[in-house]
Amino acid sequence: MRKLLNTLYITRPEAYLSLDGENVAMLLDGKEAARLPLSNIESIICMNYPGCSPALMGKCAEEQIGLCFVSPGGRFLARVTGPIKGNVFLRKQQMELFSDPEKRTALIRNLITAKLKNTRSLLMRSRRDYPMTDENGELSRCIDMLEYNQKKLLEEKDENTLRGIEGQSAKEYFNVFDLLFTQQKEDFALLRRTKRPPLDLTNAMLSFLYTICTNDIASALECVGLDPYIGLFHTLRPGRASLACDIMEEFRALVERLVITMVNLKMVQKSDFEKQISGAVWLNDDGRKKVITAWQDKKNECISHPFIKEKMPIGLFPYVQANLLAKYIRSEIEAYPNLIWG
Repeated sequence: MRKLLNTLYITRPEAYLSLDGENVAMLLDGKEAARLPLSNIESIICMNYPGCSPALMGKCAEEQIGLCFVSPGGRFLARVTGPIKGNVFLRKQQMELFSDPEKRTALIRNLITAKLKNTRSLLMRSRRDYPMTDENGELSRCIDMLEYNQKKLLEEKDENTLRGIEGQSAKEYFNVFDLLFTQQKEDFALLRRTKRPPLDLTNAMLSFLYTICTNDIASALECVGLDPYIGLFHTLRPGRASLACDIMEEFRALVERLVITMVNLKMVQKSDFEKQISGAVWLNDDGRKKVITAWQDKKNECISHPFIKEKMPIGLFPYVQANLLAKYIRSEIEAYPNLIWG
């Protein structure tokens, strides 16, 4: 089992990263401000403008340390990868299986079903813990709609119809999402899901965490030899890790639960955000640090994986799912077990 190491987040916009022996050094105004041994780092996420040295990029690629560049607002920019070392036969099998209409449709159906189940569980848990969130019955209606759509998925064989069901479910879900906030309701009101750019505080947190989690999944897929850019549900697009976006659908409820918790416990507040002239809303430096700390704490939380029944840090779940998908593609297991959160 892969060891869960530290993720290094560079949030200082003026920082520059360089390689010094077997260490990564952070420079501010040309002077070293911090250093860490690369042996203790699993991945690096940069939100800094100067970037990092080519030597560090090469070292990260050589040591299979994930290196991702993200805008201060949480928008994915680029990932640095080295020579592909994965099993070429596995990638060939991946392309062949994903090109099979019947198997492809079945995978997409199961993926959307898992997403709807996780979303419904999140709503039911919130309604149980905080009954006042369902005073007007909107949560209950959304829960019933998600259950109905899960049944509809079983009957459909057309990919576009499946995508339509997913889109309609997501729209209705986000229409009731801010009902789950018991504190700071006005500040974190969510009128609709906006991505590029996020236009309110809640969307800013969601987009930021979705990006970070998707990068973890892309790294996991590469580690097992799969191509993260050849996906199923998400269509091919240059520069987008479509398969990582697919698997991310299974992890969305984890991110959304964390956002709800942070808002309700007032771990983040309106002062942790800044609004741009364009209307975009971003986490500021203090806000990013708070969200990153909470995400790292969540990744280190140990629970039992629902399929393999082994207790492990949540941060290892992307590697488990990547391995399970690889096993399915190699015909070592009969079906890919989607991640269903309890």
